[in-house]
Amino acid sequence: MAFKLASSPHIGKMLQTSTVMQRVLLCALPGLVAQCVYFGWGTLIQVILAIVVALACEAAVMKLRGRSVKAALGDQSAMLTALLLGLALPPLAPWFVVVIGTVFAIVIVKQLYGGLGHNLFNPAMAAYVLLLVSFPVLMTTWAAPATIAAQSADPWTALVTIFSSQGAEAFRLGIDGVTMATPLDTLKTDLSMGFTTTESLAKPVFSGSTGEGWFWVNLAYLAGGLVLLYLKTIRWHISGGLLGALFICSLFGFAVSPDTHASPALHLFSGATMLAAFFIATDPVTAATSPRGRLIFGALIGVLVYLIRTFGGYPDGVAFAVLLANLCAPFIDYYVRPRTYGHRAGI
Repeated sequence: MAFKLASSPHIGKMLQTSTVMQRVLLCALPGLVAQCVYFGWGTLIQVILAIVVALACEAAVMKLRGRSVKAALGDQSAMLTALLLGLALPPLAPWFVVVIGTVFAIVIVKQLYGGLGHNLFNPAMAAYVLLLVSFPVLMTTWAAPATIAAQSADPWTALVTIFSSQGAEAFRLGIDGVTMATPLDTLKTDLSMGFTTTESLAKPVFSGSTGEGWFWVNLAYLAGGLVLLYLKTIRWHISGGLLGALFICSLFGFAVSPDTHASPALHLFSGATMLAAFFIATDPVTAATSPRGRLIFGALIGVLVYLIRTFGGYPDGVAFAVLLANLCAPFIDYYVRPRTYGHRAGI
C-alpha cells in the first residue's frame, strides 16, 4: 500500500488576519489609482465614504454585542469590504447609495451571521446586488473615461455631485459626455439591436478592443493579484479557475459566432474581471476550502460570468456569479473532501 505525503515542513507560520487584509488592501491600490486616472476622483471619494461608514457600523455592532471594538476594527476586514464595494460602484453615484450598501454589507451580511468567518455570502457583492436591484439606473450610470469625456470632474465637482442632489443634477445636465454605458453594457445593447460585434467595437468607448480605460484598470488589478500570489497571500486555484473557465467559454463562443459574441480579450480585460479573480472571489470565508474545491469554485464563477454576460439581463454579472458560487461552496466541499491520511481511495 502506497501513500502520498506532502513534503516538509508541515508546520508553518500562519499569517494574522490583519496582515492578510493589509496585503490585499495594498495590492488593490494600483487598481484604485487606475480607476481614478480614467474615471475621475469619484472613485476615491466613494471608497473613503464606504470605509468611514463600514468602520462606524462595525464599531456600533461590536459595542451592542459586548465585544472588543478595537479587535474588530484591528483585523481590517471591514475596511477591505468597504474598499471592494467602493471600487465596484459608479464613481458619481449619490452618497446614499454608498451608505445603504455599506450598512447592508457590514450589519446584515457580515455581522448578522456572526461576524468575520461566519458569513455565507461575500458582503461586498451581496451589497452590490442589493444596490443594483434597488437603484438600477444609478448603478448603471458610469463615468465616461477621461480620455473621451467632454469634461472630467475635478475633486470638488465630484464631491458636490456625490453629496448634493441639486449639484449632481446640474452637473449631469450641464455637461455632455460625463456619463455613459460601460463597454460590456454597450456591446450587450448593440447586439440586442442587431449590430454585429465588429460594428459595436468601432465605437469610441471600446478603444478598438477591450474598452477605453478598462484594459489598464484590469491590468492594474492583475498586477496586484500577481503580487498577492507571489506573497502567498492567496492561492492560484480560484483565480486560475475563474480566468481559465472564462477564457475557454469566451473563446468557444467567439469561434462559433464572432459577430454575436465578445472576444476573450474583452471578457478578460473589461468590467470587473480581474478585480473579481484576485480580490473578490478569493475571499477565504465564502469560498471552497480544498485546492480542488477552490479550482471548481473559481471555474464555476468564470462560467457563470460568461453566461450572465452573454445571455443574462445584466452586462457584467460578476456579483451574481460570486453569490451563486458562495451558495455552492458547501456542496463543493462536501464532494471534493481530501482523502484522510492513511486511508485508501473508496474507504
